[in-house]
Amino acid sequence: MANMKVEEKRKQRTRISGALMLIEALKAEKVEVIFGYPGGAVLPIYDKLYDSGLFHVLTRHEQGAIHAAEGYARISGKPGVVIATSGPGATNIVTGLTDAMMDSLPLVVFTGQVASSVIGSDAFQEADILGITMPITKHSYQVRDIQELPKIIKEAFHIATTGRPGPVLIDIPKDMTTLEGEFDYEQDVQLPGYQPTIHPNHLQIRKLVEAVSQAKKPVILAGAGVLHANASKELQQYAEQQNIPVIHTLLGLGGFPADHPLFLGMAGMHGTYTANMALYECDLLINIGARFDDRVTGNLKYFAPNATVAHIDIDPAEIGKNVPTKIPIVSDAKEALKELVHQEGKPADTAAWLAQLNEWKMKFPLAYQNDAQTVKPQKLIEMIYELTNGEAIVTTDVGQHQMWAAQYYKFNKPHRWVTSGGLGTMGFGLPAAIGAQLADKNATVVSIVGDAGFQMTLQELSVIQELNLPIKVVIVNNQSLGMVRQWQQLFYEKRYSHSLIPNQPDFVKLAEAYNIKAFRAKTEEEAVNVLKQAFSLKEPVLLDFHVKADENVYPMVAPGKGLHEMVGVKPCEESLQ
Repeated sequence: MANMKVEEKRKQRTRISGALMLIEALKAEKVEVIFGYPGGAVLPIYDKLYDSGLFHVLTRHEQGAIHAAEGYARISGKPGVVIATSGPGATNIVTGLTDAMMDSLPLVVFTGQVASSVIGSDAFQEADILGITMPITKHSYQVRDIQELPKIIKEAFHIATTGRPGPVLIDIPKDMTTLEGEFDYEQDVQLPGYQPTIHPNHLQIRKLVEAVSQAKKPVILAGAGVLHANASKELQQYAEQQNIPVIHTLLGLGGFPADHPLFLGMAGMHGTYTANMALYECDLLINIGARFDDRVTGNLKYFAPNATVAHIDIDPAEIGKNVPTKIPIVSDAKEALKELVHQEGKPADTAAWLAQLNEWKMKFPLAYQNDAQTVKPQKLIEMIYELTNGEAIVTTDVGQHQMWAAQYYKFNKPHRWVTSGGLGTMGFGLPAAIGAQLADKNATVVSIVGDAGFQMTLQELSVIQELNLPIKVVIVNNQSLGMVRQWQQLFYEKRYSHSLIPNQPDFVKLAEAYNIKAFRAKTEEEAVNVLKQAFSLKEPVLLDFHVKADENVYPMVAPGKGLHEMVGVKPCEESLQ
């Protein structure tokens, strides 16, 4: 009887085109926004989009589309959806796919492809996007049978959002969008070879509980995995229960309140003195959802040399990959932390350890010499933090401004920080702000960018103006490739080879050409005035801050050095002189 009902239901299904299948699948997945750019190979899809009721954002470049989708995914926790045409449309998203893969962001990306009959013939706008993107996607498909399309889309959304999140690409030949088939989106996903481990092994949890009870200098290194698992509350519960200090990676910021007494700051190349020394001196290191990136560890020979290492990660491939791990725990961060809290293990005796850490905090804080006659970038970030009460969503490009934002904007809540970590993508910040604003329409979104990175995707100002998104674009303008210039100063005898950009466009006039209000500031007083004016407006504003051009980011761990070998660290009283 049941089989008869299934067969009867199947016969009642209407045959529809592949393009319409895609639209119906996106509706079934409750997709709220699509970022894309049309072209010949995806015209049948865009024709069905015309009266679909789905919200589509036409970015001005495919790179803008995929970075916007990353920003949306990072803030909403939902998969960012992108549509690009074949050939150059598809290849223009390669950077964003790599960025999302390295930073574990869930994307479902649809690329057009030439018709099945001419694949492999070097047809107009043909590119082997599967071959190009196979190493930089979590999974990829090419549709060769119209009846497989609904199943492929459902699997793609499942793969992108479960386990360790990541980008999934579906390449659709043009004929697959016009052919008709039966649309069945009710079938369950069956992937025997893909079964992520969500819950931790009980014996490994007990090993960690025992290790904590015996430790004298434990520390937690929390990465973006905490945020992806929505485990910030559990992390705070566990840290407080066991009285263990917490350090964040760059991408983990916001997973633990920055104003909490147990927080030590960000670790790594430009981390705080206290965080880096804690990693160097600790006897138990508990990594939760971080991948031991080289910018965090410095020279592995000197990384946590006296520590027993425990690593909680949903991706087993990350455990033991870079740092030998004694207590491996494959698990979703939230589930592991819930179990650790439930165990109510005996806390470590951390009194002396916390006293040492607090002494380092007081003696070696983040500090800089202020100069009211110019705009100090560190002061600029602090002013933005104060004006937004620390509540803003902050997006950045990559470079000095990114590090200053990470250091001086205190993230006390999760899902407020959007930046490119593993790949370090210039041009990321502005389009990512578009996606972030669409994910949280009521949030204050500040896009802090460098004058160089801004020019890589500035055309997306048109989208901000068109949608009237009240994003505040803050250009930290030092007329150079700031971090490149800093490295050339410190390691290349001040030979500034092609890193200085004295001839910049007038960014204020540029913004006005896009019909966006804009202001410029060259002193601290001017900066205060224009910031107050900008944040009083419920519309897009661009702010061009001419900061001190030769300012460097400190502390800094030079390449090849250990975390304990920071430069630019001075005692509090000396650094403020």
